[in-house]
Amino acid sequence: MQSHSSPNLRTAPGRGPNLGRRQMLKLAGLGLGGLALDFAPTSLPGASPAGASMPPLNRFPRMVQEYYVEQLRAGDARRREALAKLSSAAEVRAYQAGIRERIAACFGPFPEKTPLNARITGVLERPAFRIEKIIFESRPGLLVTANLYLPQGRPFPLPGVVGSCGHSDDGKANEAYQAFAQGLARQGFVVLIFDPLGQGERLQYPDAARKSRVGIGVREHLLAGNQQALVGEFFGAWRAWDGIRALDYLLSRPEVDPQQVGITGNSGGGTLTTWLCGLDPRWTMAAPGCFVSTFRRNLENELPADVEQCPPRALALGLEHEDFLAVMAPKPVLILAKERDFFDICGTEEAFGRLRKLYSLLGAPHHIALFAGPTTHGYSKENREAMYRWFNRITGVSDATTEPALVLEREADLWCTPQGQVSELGSRTVFSFTSGQSRALATQRPHLAGRELCRAVSEILHLPPREGPAEYRILRSLSGRQYPLRHASVYALQTEPGIHALVYRLGTEAHEARPPRENRRAVLYVAHHSSDAELRANPLVRELFAAEPAAAWYACDVRGIGESRPDTCGQDSFASPYGSDYFYAVHALMLDRPYVGRKTHDLLSVLDWLAALGHAEIHLAATGWGTVPAVFAALLSPAVSQVTLRGAPAAYAQIAEAETYDWPLSTFIPGVLKHFDLPDCYQALAGMKLRRL
Repeated sequence: MQSHSSPNLRTAPGRGPNLGRRQMLKLAGLGLGGLALDFAPTSLPGASPAGASMPPLNRFPRMVQEYYVEQLRAGDARRREALAKLSSAAEVRAYQAGIRERIAACFGPFPEKTPLNARITGVLERPAFRIEKIIFESRPGLLVTANLYLPQGRPFPLPGVVGSCGHSDDGKANEAYQAFAQGLARQGFVVLIFDPLGQGERLQYPDAARKSRVGIGVREHLLAGNQQALVGEFFGAWRAWDGIRALDYLLSRPEVDPQQVGITGNSGGGTLTTWLCGLDPRWTMAAPGCFVSTFRRNLENELPADVEQCPPRALALGLEHEDFLAVMAPKPVLILAKERDFFDICGTEEAFGRLRKLYSLLGAPHHIALFAGPTTHGYSKENREAMYRWFNRITGVSDATTEPALVLEREADLWCTPQGQVSELGSRTVFSFTSGQSRALATQRPHLAGRELCRAVSEILHLPPREGPAEYRILRSLSGRQYPLRHASVYALQTEPGIHALVYRLGTEAHEARPPRENRRAVLYVAHHSSDAELRANPLVRELFAAEPAAAWYACDVRGIGESRPDTCGQDSFASPYGSDYFYAVHALMLDRPYVGRKTHDLLSVLDWLAALGHAEIHLAATGWGTVPAVFAALLSPAVSQVTLRGAPAAYAQIAEAETYDWPLSTFIPGVLKHFDLPDCYQALAGMKLRRL
């Protein structure tokens, strides 16, 4: 989440910039070449003037939101029940051991530690401290820029603190982050504060003028991080590894007391502080700011989070924000919050209450505390002063209770690189690692076909069982929508509790009853964004109608598009980089139920239903985002006899190996390139007269 604490924070508010949909799509790189993304009728060739005035139908806009709320509430209830049973220090220690195992499963194995190759590129001498400009390598060739604040006139060693930045354009040079680094140094702490990936001196997509081509912070994180899912990586783990290696460097300095090392940060830096508490046992104190709440509260409040804030499988493993702090117990932790933050303080108070119970059972209730400043999101002065008091109480390094006078530095004076970007020194990018991993996986994975491929697809999509044709509702028939046929009967098929796939059956006459049983060939069109709009305006639909005039005609909206397109996460946010489509895709990854897998399940349920109506041959056609679940459903359903795809991705590897790409997280499968790629599926569908346009 972006911070609002300082005028130097040049990024947009936490819910993303207030841009029009077209601008957001352009910035997100979500276009599909010549394929229009938003199927508003006015955007498509051949749309009639009358049809252009019709907004797409959307009668279930809260369906996906409420489905996920129920999933998270159920998980929250299970956690509360487990915590309520803890009654002794021994039980808490066993609980902590289980959390550590689940955190390790979430973040995956870290790489081997390689030489930091640290070097000092400059020094700023100030009366109370000196600032060393440091560059080190967290991974071979991946440069990290950092400032080391060393107190002047004090005997070493002194307590050390790693500072973690939030989503500021200027990273470690941001006013609020300079302030806490200086404030700690003036009180006697050695502080190492480093630039996050995609911020400050570490842009991953710099242009010739050393500016980001895609947008600093969240936009760079999403572009690099969503893509990493295809090779089984997690952007948050890469951020955490930077923090672990920053601690390695801090502890390599003789000026630092290894028995007193802390971590603090705000917003995105509060996220990293929280994760690092659960990932590295060397911390002796921590103060995460403006992050700790609950996944459930964030979802209920429709609050999108950066990909680094959403660990894969976290919800499936029963993890919450507080668990990463729980493994610190009984070491001292101060949770910093804000009364007017977009991170719901109600969730923060819930987390604190549960942590206080664990600390009490371990005999250290005074080692966990909550401070809530009165203002909005940010590492503001009152929160910084609460952190100083906490760290001073623990270490005894100072008796100060307020922030000392500060003189902030110019951003350029804190640069560790000559012109302010690691790219000029030849630093590798996250993308370069992802691309290399994709190419390596292509040489390692076996070629799958036939039943082995179908089994792999079913397993990696985590498809739930289907038991007979789905129950369905009959909605009122539609006319006057300017479809190729005059009337449409509409059915809402329940594919799992709380979820419906919307199916339109086109006909020349109104049909208010259940669909007729008929033994004839059917065409099922899977929409990109809206069956209603695309039946009016998509040229592929017109072409298929002309080619198959005798077929029974159906169109389908799987969950999350068309008739269940979410109206959450801000007005008209659906296709923005930080909008509702991303919001549910990333929650699906945390639940270990890929969104595209659930969409595939919807489509398979529709195909089962059509087969039960007597349609022994089904021509499955799809456009854009609808092509991905259509490919997998065609592989797994015996009812499909022919497949037509318009605007389908050529290969997941092509996306993983492209610096920028056109596809959203909702079409990705975690770790898919370890098992198969889309060309394997296309080859398997060749016998179904597969046509890719």
